[in-house]
This record gives sequence, structure tokens and C-alpha cells, in this order.
Amino acid sequence: MAVSEFYDAHPNYTTRIVIATRDSGGDVVQAAASALDLINNVQVQAILGPETSMQANFLIPLGEKAQIPVISFSASSPTLASIRSPYFFRATQKDSTQVNAIAAIVKAFSWRQVVPIYVDNAYGELMTMQTRVFVVHMAPNLGARLFAKAKEVEMMSPGYVWIVTDGITGFLNSIDSSVLESMQGVLGVKPHVPRTKEVLEFRSRWKRKFQRDHPYGLWAYDATVALATAIEKAGQATNFTFLNNSSSSNADLDRIRASSSGPNLALELSRAKFAGLSGEFAMEPDGQLKGSAYEVVNVNGNGGRVVGYWTRGGGLARELANESTAGRSASRESLMRTVIWPGDAAAVPKKLRIGVPVKDGFSEFVSVTTDPETNKTSVTGYCIDIFEAVVQTLPYALPFEYVPFANATGDSAGTYNDLVYQVFLGNFDAVVGDTTVIANRSNYVDFTLPYTESGVSMVVPVRPDGSKNAWLFLKPLTWDLWMTTFLFFLFIGFVVWVLEHRISKDFRGPPSHQAGTSLWFSFSTMVFAHRENVVSNLARTVVIIWCFVVLILTQSYTASFTSLLTVQRLQPTVTDINELLRKGEFVGYQDGSFVVGLLKRIGFRDDRLVPYDNSDHCDTLFGQGRIAAAFDEIPYIKLFLAKHCSKYMMTDPSYKTDGFGFVFPKGSVLVPDISRAVLNVTEGDKMTKIEEAWFGKNSRCPESSTSVSPGGQLGLNSFWSLFLIAGVAAVSALIIFAATFVYQHRQILLQQQEGEDNSQSKPSFWRRIMRLLRTFDKKDLKCHTFRDDNRVGNNEVNLVSLNVMSPSAYSVQTEFPVDSSTAAAATPPPIDSSTELHYNDNVEAQGVEISIDLHQNFSGAGQIDDGYDNDEITRH
Repeated sequence: MAVSEFYDAHPNYTTRIVIATRDSGGDVVQAAASALDLINNVQVQAILGPETSMQANFLIPLGEKAQIPVISFSASSPTLASIRSPYFFRATQKDSTQVNAIAAIVKAFSWRQVVPIYVDNAYGELMTMQTRVFVVHMAPNLGARLFAKAKEVEMMSPGYVWIVTDGITGFLNSIDSSVLESMQGVLGVKPHVPRTKEVLEFRSRWKRKFQRDHPYGLWAYDATVALATAIEKAGQATNFTFLNNSSSSNADLDRIRASSSGPNLALELSRAKFAGLSGEFAMEPDGQLKGSAYEVVNVNGNGGRVVGYWTRGGGLARELANESTAGRSASRESLMRTVIWPGDAAAVPKKLRIGVPVKDGFSEFVSVTTDPETNKTSVTGYCIDIFEAVVQTLPYALPFEYVPFANATGDSAGTYNDLVYQVFLGNFDAVVGDTTVIANRSNYVDFTLPYTESGVSMVVPVRPDGSKNAWLFLKPLTWDLWMTTFLFFLFIGFVVWVLEHRISKDFRGPPSHQAGTSLWFSFSTMVFAHRENVVSNLARTVVIIWCFVVLILTQSYTASFTSLLTVQRLQPTVTDINELLRKGEFVGYQDGSFVVGLLKRIGFRDDRLVPYDNSDHCDTLFGQGRIAAAFDEIPYIKLFLAKHCSKYMMTDPSYKTDGFGFVFPKGSVLVPDISRAVLNVTEGDKMTKIEEAWFGKNSRCPESSTSVSPGGQLGLNSFWSLFLIAGVAAVSALIIFAATFVYQHRQILLQQQEGEDNSQSKPSFWRRIMRLLRTFDKKDLKCHTFRDDNRVGNNEVNLVSLNVMSPSAYSVQTEFPVDSSTAAAATPPPIDSSTELHYNDNVEAQGVEISIDLHQNFSGAGQIDDGYDNDEITRH
């Protein structure tokens, strides 16, 4: 098309171009093979059109060896210029000329970082890069796949910027509509082509002939015109022949012959200069086409819309006619027309402006410093590290910059409430720092989840505990535990007496003796010094459980008492906020904190509130006696106590707050993502490392507790389960014993009583109960502990019943261990005052009957421990 139109316009030219075409199919090797065939077999005088830079890279050495020009209208790689071949001519703009145009766009919008994406880049990691400005330089087919994927992962949404080079921008008119749909909001650059009459007519003819547009068609047309003109001029001085090759090799490369007209043709091409369809056509000395203006195109709708121009001398401009003043205005609007960004966003994507507080104290949380030499501001601190760790865990990049909330002198520009309100006013996009989440602030902004402990508490000086006196031994246990333990000693002693009274000699005797033995046995278990024999299995079970309880109590008491004697105890000077209000004491608060409002609501007067700037200032106020207490948030208090462990203590009351959080505008889409990221950071090891870095590993007070407790006493709430177990065991043993005893002696409850008139009548219930209790008070001679006492020796008599018949004699019925045939002949031994009488109330009335003369000298007769009352002695 270009050849025919050129010679139609120049019919008097004596030379003509004969075109020999080869289709490489986009393959580099095939392109090189086709070039060898054209040189050796067709003997062409020039090669026009290696489409890609890779093909041109192979063809340039072949053209130089054959001394024929190689002219490319689409190979734009800057690396081709480094070959420096006098036979290579680039009839299009090289890629490096676009850099200045793209850089001007980046500068105009104050973007500090961009990510270049070229053919070998993987788009899978783009979201995690700490920038959202991407420059894409690749072929249209790969670009279409890239943007389709970017839209799928929501990277074509507000906040992202995509800039494409002319490799894609030049094909916008021929790209499929579905691809354009995924590229909405993209900026692109491409060489500027003047909209002349010739260009419009050419495009019309091109479309009629080829039914489609081609981005390099204008440059191909101009390259053909330049070659035809150079051939005409070179043909007047030389013949288009090839020199002989003396090589005897059959290899294609060795058979290449040099063109005799090549040097003159290359010279004429380097001198070519005319007004082409693509603009002014002129070659640089190195064979590169002179640079031209660039258009800035915004993809919107079904194509691209020109929003500005860039020229080498003038920079960016809304109109090309304003080249002399382009780029000199500070207003971005004067440089470019309105751009529709990805996601149909009208606002320019930029970094978040994050406000940070400026403060004198507690710099561990937030610190703003300025280098006096470079005037560069640095923001550091615990809160800053937490925020940056949170941003790193986001699934996408979040560009931001810190802006200190300071006035012209570098001091704080207001309180924390003022800082938060700047987000509501739109002066900041967010606030990062030790900003507490409270209700009235949430009316204007949104907070993320907190990342620190919550609450406001009171700090007071401490004094040594003066409770080390003669009664210090009572302090390890609370009074309720003392009383419960004492009552359980009595109760366990009673239970053991009940279970052992009938079967153990150690628990018998006069009432005072029995009571003393029971109490001695119970309390001696405290030091495990009890010597009384425990016979009943029920009693043994109770004693074992009780000894376990006593062991736990004594060990706990010993540990607590040892701590009281050896560890220094500090007590707060104030434990009640009402005491401060009643006495009108001065209290301190951190300057600029919301705590001052809380104190006023509690009831403190303004003249009783003293602000402090940092922890050292607070310590000074305490030392000078200017404040009796200080109120602050728990993170600050912990940091304060870490520096002044031995002098102060955190006490109640504590007022609930939600801790430190990050501030964003109402309805910000970042709040849910940031909140989830906060949870990931606070639940992981990263949080611990940050805390250790800023507050140290031993940030807690080693000398005393940081909060007031009831002196470390052991209370009933710590041991009630042990008492419950011991009580249940003891009561269960009593119930089992009582049930067994009543069942064994049920005849007492069911027996008839003989009246004085020999009539049969049932005794009263109370009388039967008393008889049952008297039976309980007797020995249980069936028990193995009393079986040896049933045997009778020479001086032993078992008394079954003893009843007074007359002042002179008793009738005693006994049983001797002899057979019945000799029982009547036996002579009972004499009984005197030293004779020991034994009885067995369960022995049947078998044996001999003896009479005892009580008129004998038997002074011990009235003190016989027979286990019976006189009413129970049976008259014989």
C-alpha cells in the first residue's frame, strides 16, 4: 500500500522497490532463516519489518554482515540501541522514551513508588507489595490476561493505579470489549500522532482494505517511504549488486555476500527527513527515530480518552498547544483532565495520611523526633510497631505516611480528642497511637479492635506493712477459715468418741475424762501426735480423711506464715477513692488524656486535679507531696510501675475502657480488615516480641504485687471442698453407726415394761430412748477388744446381776469355766476389799449362786464400775 501510493506520487523516479515477503509466524528462528534466504537467494538490498525486538536482535548481525539496512517499525526494546550497528534503523519510538512521560505522571500525583510489570513477572504476588501503583509493559495478549486476573482478585478497585505503555495502549482500538471492561480506569501512554487530513484519509483506506486497525501501520508506512526515497537517491550513485564471496563453505552464514550499495543506502537512510503520517520523520545519528510527544490516555467506556500530553521540553499539559507553559503549574488539574480511576473512583489514589500524637512523656508508646540536619521526621514506638505489623498481615498493600499532630513550633496541636476529631474533619485518613476507644469518640469515628489491656486505675504510694506483731501468726488464715477449722476439730472429736465409746477403753471413763480424751485426740491430729487406739473401721475412715485435710491446712499455713515472716509486705497509703474525695486530696492525671473528664464525673473538683507529662513528672509530684494518688490507663500504669516498683502500687477501683485502638473515618472499609489483622498479631508471637522490645522482659514489679489483695490470706473459699469431703464422711459414719446400733438394740424400743401391779404396759417413748442411751454407754463386750475379759481366773468372778436383798448380803450369779457336774461342789474364793469383781451382762444365768456378806470389810463395793444404774440391777 505504501509502495504503490509512493510511486503514484513520484512517477518520475527511476528506481522501484520489489517486495519479497516472508512470514516468520512470530518465531525468532524462523525469522532468522527467512532473512538468510532473502539475502542469499533473493539478494534483497534491505530488510523491512522484524516485528519484535527478539527478531531484530537476530537480524541486525545478518544485515551488518551483508551490508544491507535492517529497518524495524515495531521493535522498541532499548537494548537494540546498544548493538550500535550502522545498518540498523528503528522507525518507531523506543521504549525508553516513554519513561519520562510515565515518570511525569507519577510525579504529578505524588506517588513515591511504582511496581514495573513485564513479561516475566508473576501477578500472583502483586497484592502484597507495599505500593498500589503498577506500570505494565508487555504484549497485548499477555496484558489482557493480566487485567482479567487483576479484576478477579479485586485489584481493579478503588485505591489501585495501573499505567500501561504503548505496547498495550496502541492496541486499545483493536482490543476485545470484554478485555476493555477489565481495564476500566487504566492510564496509558502512546506516541502522539497529529490528526491531519492525510492521517484520517490513510486510516480510512487502511480499514477499507484490511478491515482492522494496526498500531504500527503509520510507522510502517513512513519506514517504507523513507526506504524508497533512500533507494532512489542511492541508485543514482551505485549499482545494486553483491560482491563475490571467496569462501568455499556451504554454510548459509559463510555464503553471505556483501551488498555494494549497502553503505550508500544506509547513509541516505540516516539523512532521511520528511513529514510523515506519524509526525516528523528524522533519524538520530545512532539510527533511532527522534522522539515525539506522547498522549496520556484514560481507558473509559469502549476505548481510550486523551487526558493530557507529554513533551520532552514541556512535560505534562492538558493541551499540546500549551507546550511552552506545560508542567510549570503546581495544580494537578491544570496538567491533566479529570481521570476516572479503577473502580470508577474520582479521587486520586494516594497514601493514607495517618495522624500520630506528639507528646513529651511515655515515648515508649509513640515518639516523634526530627533530625535537625535533614529535617526528616521519624515516628517510632510500641503503637507504631503494632500498626506496621498489622499492615504487613493484610492480604493487600496499604501505602501510608505518618503526619505528626503538631503546630508550627513542633509541639502538640491539641488533646487526643482534638486529634481524633481531625479524622472526622477529613484532615487525616487515620490515627495511629495510644488512642483509647471510648464511647463519645465513636460518635465521630470508627475504631478497630483494641490491641492493649483496658481500664483506668489508681496509683498510690506504698508504705511498709506494720502488721508484724504478736498476733501475726493469725494472719495467714482468714477468720472464717479459723472458725471453720476449730468447729471441725470439735466435730471430728465428737464423731470419733461416738464411734469408739462402746468398743475402745481409751474413750471410756468419767465424763470429764471422755471429753478431754476426745478433744485431745482431735486437736492432736493437727501435729499427728494422737496415741489413742482407733478400733472402729468407720472411725478410721473419718480419721484418715480428716488427717488429709489437716495436712493440707498445715502445709498451706506454713507456707503463708513463712511468706509473712520473710517477704517484705507493702501496703497502699490510700485504698478508697471516697477517702480522697472526703479529704479533698489532690490527684494527678496524664495531660491531654480523657481521664480528666472521668475524674470530674466521679466528683473531683478542677482545683484538685494536677496534670503530669510523663512518668518522671508523676514521680516528682508524689515525692513533693503535691498529689496523693494518680489516675491513668493500665498500660501507662504498668510502664510507670516498671520504673518505680518499690514506691507505688496500683489499687482499685478500676474503670472499664476498651484499650488502645486505631482510628478510621466512619464507615471505612479498612476497619474490618484491620480488626482481623489486629487479632492475628495479638494472638501470635509478634505481639510478645514487640512488647519485649519496648518494655523489656521484666516489666512487672518484682518486689511487690502491682495491685492490692487481702494481704495474701488463705480463705475458706480455697478449702471448702476439703471440709465438705470431711464433713460428708463424718456424717455418713454417724448415720451408719446409729442405724446399726438402733437395729441391734431394737428390742429396747419394742420391749414391755412390768408395772407395779404386775400388769403389762408399754413404757413411754422418752423412757425407751433413755434406756437406749444407757445401753450405748455400756461396753460392747462382743467386740474383740473385751473378749479376754470374759475369762475367769482364781480371783475373777463374772457378775451377771447384782441386786440388794438385805443390808447383809448380795446374791451373785456367776458362771465358772467348769462342767456342770462339779459346779455345785466348787467353793467360791473369799472376797475381800482387794478382790476384783468382773461381770458380763450378756452371759446367761448359768452356774452357781454365791452370797456375799457386805458386812465384811469391802470398802470398794460402792465404786464397782458395772456399767449399770441401780434401776437396772436385777433382784435375785
